[in-house]
Amino acid sequence: MDTLETRELRYFVTVAEELHFSRAADRLGIAQPPLSRAIQQLERRLGVTLLDRNRRGVSLTAAGQVLLDEARVLLDGAAAAARRTQRAAAGSGRLTLVTKAGAGHELLQTLLDAHAGPIDVVLCRMGEQARMLRDGRADVALMQRPFDALAGFDTEDLLTEQQVAILPAAHPLAARRTLSMADIRDVPGLPLARWPGPDGSYEPGPGPEVHEQSQLAQLIALGHTMAVLCASSRSWLWSAHAAVPLTDAWDVTTVLAWPAHSRNPAVADLVRTASTTFTA
Repeated sequence: MDTLETRELRYFVTVAEELHFSRAADRLGIAQPPLSRAIQQLERRLGVTLLDRNRRGVSLTAAGQVLLDEARVLLDGAAAAARRTQRAAAGSGRLTLVTKAGAGHELLQTLLDAHAGPIDVVLCRMGEQARMLRDGRADVALMQRPFDALAGFDTEDLLTEQQVAILPAAHPLAARRTLSMADIRDVPGLPLARWPGPDGSYEPGPGPEVHEQSQLAQLIALGHTMAVLCASSRSWLWSAHAAVPLTDAWDVTTVLAWPAHSRNPAVADLVRTASTTFTA
């Protein structure tokens, strides 16, 4: 079988995401007939049915879901190779580090102060660090175990800390010295905030959907929600917030992560800096 082409993979991924040939064609900027022919040719070459087509619409077959997952990885890899090649050609040794907005700034500042090389910091929404590493928009990332998906990355542990409950300062629970997870579960009128998962979806529940630290801070201050965060989150609390240690929540480890196949000497230098700085 011939090697799969980037163009046909991009066509298939777009159709699989839209599950509608006309919308996919519009998104790709091509006419629908050649798009349909391209998908049919791909199915013939692979010898499998990728899409079920009927009067109710288009759906992925089991084989189609496998190709969608694999194609996304391959397309991200191609984009990453292009971006990293362009940065290497510039020859500056500058790194792009991505971290979620609202993460503890003291740890990041310590790392930046200790490292001699140039680093551009990009703030993103929760869960986007992994995607930015895979598609080449970032060279390294600050991520958290066990929350972030670290498969495919090498990591260096930087800091392990306990978690705290962030509550409205006026709430009765805010006066407690410690809390347990049972104490904050199903509190009337104060549901836990819900963060997006790696795929961008939210788990069901009564709490508000949040994706930014500023949004979360406002909702907590208004008494609409509470959150469980790392102890370092105290650095951005307002006077309207209170942080109470949780006795039975798992510890969280902040790690420096980078693609396992990276051969960038600037990344290796930063990892050595991190290892020396945070284990001294």
